[in-house]
Amino acid sequence: MPSICVFCGSSIGGRAEYAGAARRLGTILARRGLELVFGAGHVGLMGVLADAVLAAGGRAVGVIPQALVEKELAHGRLTELHVVDSMHSRKALMAERADAFVALPGGFGTADELFEVLTWAQLGIHAKPIGLLDVAGFFAPLLAWAQHAVGERFLRPEHLTLLHVATEPEQLLDRLLAPRATAEVLPKWLGPADR
Repeated sequence: MPSICVFCGSSIGGRAEYAGAARRLGTILARRGLELVFGAGHVGLMGVLADAVLAAGGRAVGVIPQALVEKELAHGRLTELHVVDSMHSRKALMAERADAFVALPGGFGTADELFEVLTWAQLGIHAKPIGLLDVAGFFAPLLAWAQHAVGERFLRPEHLTLLHVATEPEQLLDRLLAPRATAEVLPKWLGPADR
């Protein structure tokens, strides 16, 4: 069963659309026979996502450090729960179990996880697809920063092709599971002036 690793907030966020998108993504993952790999939390968007996967009959695999289990943050009804010794071990196991990565809205932890897998892809450590579910324009500032980094020559234009962006879960999964686009094709989220 292909596994999709999802990075998302341990908070529910300030808009109802965030939880709605997490719920829809979870349901679609289960219906498509895709296994969820995530940070194992029962709180915030993580909890909403896992609950939706499980409610639709899917598999949810959680990875959490012991220190967070002790704070009673671990989801209690997962298909598999892996308790590890550190955040580094958590990210390594999640990446190992994943066939693709998706980021939903979140904070520092979500950004840390996303940028680590993007950096690994940039360095050729893995070739797994990475996507952003841009709910209610949440990632617009991040995408603008990425374009700015290209303009300032900190990123190469072809590295932007490592990131697939969509506003709907179905569309994002279709892009992630399709054969990879060539590096010469810039992402659709770049405007004509940025290409």
